[in-house]
Amino acid sequence: MDELDQTEGGGRVRLDKWLWAARFFKTRSQAAEAIEGGKVQVAGERVKRAKLVQAGDEVRIRTGPYEHVVLVRGVSERRGPASVASQLYEETAESKAAREALAARLKAETPLFAYGHGKPSKKDRRTIERFRERRRDS
Repeated sequence: MDELDQTEGGGRVRLDKWLWAARFFKTRSQAAEAIEGGKVQVAGERVKRAKLVQAGDEVRIRTGPYEHVVLVRGVSERRGPASVASQLYEETAESKAAREALAARLKAETPLFAYGHGKPSKKDRRTIERFRERRRDS
């Protein structure tokens, strides 16, 4: 909590450091790659990793299929516990609702790949061999 209080007022910090401190990415290099790849926007614009963010900025972050739209509430140059990191931002209600709806939809969808019942039986192998022989002969 002290970390947030020290830099809150008029503090500004690099975007890659803020994303790392707010625990959106495990490392600063991952945050930098996401920024360079266009997965992070500040105020609706693509920016560089050295962009200084401050309290009140809107940051849009895409991680996997999910998109977070957050308002910066505080800045920190150091990564702390998750309880402190969660105080650095506030997710918009629309973003949270859209993310939860997507999570529910993804969970409800059937998987693209279903595992079989183990290796084929002797009868299954014979059927497969007959099929392969017929394809070679054609």
